[in-house]
Amino acid sequence: MKLSNGIRTWLVLLGVLLSSAGCFKKKVDLNERALNLVIGADVKGMDPIYANDAYSSGEIARVYEGLLEYHPFKRPYTLVPNLADKLPSVSEDGLTYTFKIKKGVFFHDDKAFPEGKGRELEAKDFVYSIKRLADPKLQSLGWWLLDGKIAGLNEWRKKYTDKKEADYSEKIEGLQAVDKYTLKFKLSKSFPQFLYALAMPFTFVVPEEVVKHYKKEFLNHPVGTGPFILPQFNQTKKIVYKRNPKFRKKLFPSEVSSEFRGKGIEKYAGKTLPIVDKITVHIMSEPQPRWLKFLKGGIDFLSIPKDNFDSVITPSQGLVDDMAKKGIGLMISPSLDVTYVAFNHDNELLKNVHLRRAMSLAYNVQESNKLFYNNTALPAHSVIPPGIAGYIKDYKNPYIGQNVEKAKEELAKAGYPEGKGLPEITYDSLSSTVSRQQAQFFQKQMAKIGLKIKLQTSTWPKFQEKITKRQVMLYGIAWGADYPDAENFLQLLFGPNRSPGANGSGYSNPEFDKLFKVASILQDSPKRTSMYETMYKMAAEEVPWIYGVHRQSYVVKHSWIKNYVPSDFNHGHVQYWDVNLQEKVKGLEKL
Repeated sequence: MKLSNGIRTWLVLLGVLLSSAGCFKKKVDLNERALNLVIGADVKGMDPIYANDAYSSGEIARVYEGLLEYHPFKRPYTLVPNLADKLPSVSEDGLTYTFKIKKGVFFHDDKAFPEGKGRELEAKDFVYSIKRLADPKLQSLGWWLLDGKIAGLNEWRKKYTDKKEADYSEKIEGLQAVDKYTLKFKLSKSFPQFLYALAMPFTFVVPEEVVKHYKKEFLNHPVGTGPFILPQFNQTKKIVYKRNPKFRKKLFPSEVSSEFRGKGIEKYAGKTLPIVDKITVHIMSEPQPRWLKFLKGGIDFLSIPKDNFDSVITPSQGLVDDMAKKGIGLMISPSLDVTYVAFNHDNELLKNVHLRRAMSLAYNVQESNKLFYNNTALPAHSVIPPGIAGYIKDYKNPYIGQNVEKAKEELAKAGYPEGKGLPEITYDSLSSTVSRQQAQFFQKQMAKIGLKIKLQTSTWPKFQEKITKRQVMLYGIAWGADYPDAENFLQLLFGPNRSPGANGSGYSNPEFDKLFKVASILQDSPKRTSMYETMYKMAAEEVPWIYGVHRQSYVVKHSWIKNYVPSDFNHGHVQYWDVNLQEKVKGLEKL
């Protein structure tokens, strides 16, 4: 068959396009070390005082920094100095912490500064930043962290609650810049977790003149001291960071815990940070597009989506041969987290403990584990995950483990036999595919005892807003540890922490609150652990939530990504990661 000139032209053009696409897929810029990462939801903005979710806090930590950070290659988790010159000196009564600030640290260049040049960091910047966290007009999502902890800070906050704006020049007893490089905190009571708080994005330092220059738009103009810069944040599906050319001299650590030795990490000791030149963060809410992009080499590492788990992981918990031959590696690690369905305890209907117990008994957490976590997670019996003091290994929650008959008995005690007379209950979740599937599964479980559940979905920012404004009845969510202490999980049920604090459910129990107030100011001890265990049991049997699971992380990574290790507290750890460009060229050829 003879082809027309037009068809020949199109075939030649198609061949060029296909050839170009193939070359583009395998093209690696050998002059630029670039990381390609992914997150599963939109970022609300880049203001540290609103960093109350993993997506926002992770991005904020690429630009901003705190006094302390977690050592990236030490277990158990260990705090080390970051913007602090060393760990603080602490008074004998444990209430006064004095820090020396590193000299020669500069904020990123920005037009908010004279001549556009970033100025040197000073102790007063931390005073200002923590006042922002407390400012009642800003409605920080992290105020719960320091509420009632720093002498005079609550009084300052209360003074300006009904005024137009707060006076940041007013001195606060417990928050003082002694001189240019000396910062002093005085606590109003014992707070054993205080140093953990200083490694969280909520307390990361921001420059006052930049906040004042951009005003409400500050959340889109991040200017920190960190290893990467982002001149402007736009709510798109891609965030691109560049290496901070004026980053201080910070060196890769020489100490590595035993479990990380022999993985090539030690050879980086003493190298200047950050190691890579560029970070591209892809925002992809759906798991299958993320997975396909990883398989093509467009993402450096990824948690394995549930629908791909069985085709990737062998019964012996290894990678299938096809993946291993491509140079892909597997990393398995437990997560300090808990998934759950929260009740809005402001709702009169849901204050009925028998109704909550009935719903918990109707929910098949074992089947949920199989469907959504490939049976790799540990069913949760209360709020505290394994791996930290307060978790009770052999405890069995009497209202967990599907028992439809017992659920119906509790429903009758609640005053709604067979669900009769019970109004429709709404369940809020994210709009992603997996979240919708989890919501539908929950809906079917409740139907077994006669409950009608209406499903509502939202984007991540809208979902959080609805929780904060108490515009939900039930919602599915998870909590990952901010720091390795059971207090961080128990505070999710502490009454005074209700929204906009971390207690999104609004649960309040006077006995629980009383125990928490005492335990939260105790140092690590058998007495504190015993109190944690008592609250663990209360949180189980009161059923303030329907408990899901404690997850394990199954991450696959390409051979070219170096120094990445899974962590529950990896804020800012991207500065330690590397991309071996020669390995990437070879690795892409295998995909």
